[in-house]
Amino acid sequence: MAMVAIIGAGALGSALAHTLAGRSRVGEVRLIDPEGRIAEGKALDIQQSSPVEQFSTRLTASTSYAAAAGARAIVIADLVAGGEISGEAGLALLKQIARLDTTAPILFAGGMQRELMGRAISEIHIAPRRLIGSAPLALESAVRAVTAALIDVSPADLSIGVAGVPPRDAVIGWDAATAFHRPIGDVLAPHHMSAVSSRLPALWPPSPYTLASAATRVAEALSNGSRRRYTSFAAIDTGAGRDLIAAVPVEIVEGGIGKVLEPALSRHERTAFENGLR
Repeated sequence: MAMVAIIGAGALGSALAHTLAGRSRVGEVRLIDPEGRIAEGKALDIQQSSPVEQFSTRLTASTSYAAAAGARAIVIADLVAGGEISGEAGLALLKQIARLDTTAPILFAGGMQRELMGRAISEIHIAPRRLIGSAPLALESAVRAVTAALIDVSPADLSIGVAGVPPRDAVIGWDAATAFHRPIGDVLAPHHMSAVSSRLPALWPPSPYTLASAATRVAEALSNGSRRRYTSFAAIDTGAGRDLIAAVPVEIVEGGIGKVLEPALSRHERTAFENGLR
């Protein structure tokens, strides 16, 4: 089975390692952090819980970014000393990853890594199809939870899409949203839709555990392929000669993004989406 490398053993990285291992859909999770003792301790703690939680995934740890070589997917999370990987330090790390003999996709699990994804394309020239960010999927989960509380149902009964550039330029696709496989407008009043939309900036960035849950699903899809569509950060062509990173639905295949799809939006929602890309 596949190995997934997680760069960073902070709160997000360790939660992701535990969630990913607990689902037993990859063979190995390798937790990589310069703070080797902490990474090793967290990997050991998770591994020792396997008899109780009944999972078979193996946990290992390393201090070297070169240990990501051979991974089916490489996840960029948060370091024990330094927090979420971003900025110049994040770019330097990605340059080291790019020098590895690997074509593995790179999954950005954090909520503040959209700019880093763009720089990976423009400055390191990593192929856009290899880069994907899972934080928008976590934002959708938060939107479903808030909406479900308003109408007193389970979030699992709702399908609500988000597109654009959070936190200020994200759009909720209410026109295509459903509750119990029916138009959500049947059970949710327009003023409640407006209230949830106005709360969108406050829901960003999602919590580490919500981000970890979203990244787990995308990492599994990158490792094994999937027939589902995932709302993720991906590079889209703006028509201005450059790629812009925005939240859109994507199809994922083993090795990266198979296809970037158009979000399902009404005319008004699409106008807001396009204005946010400028």
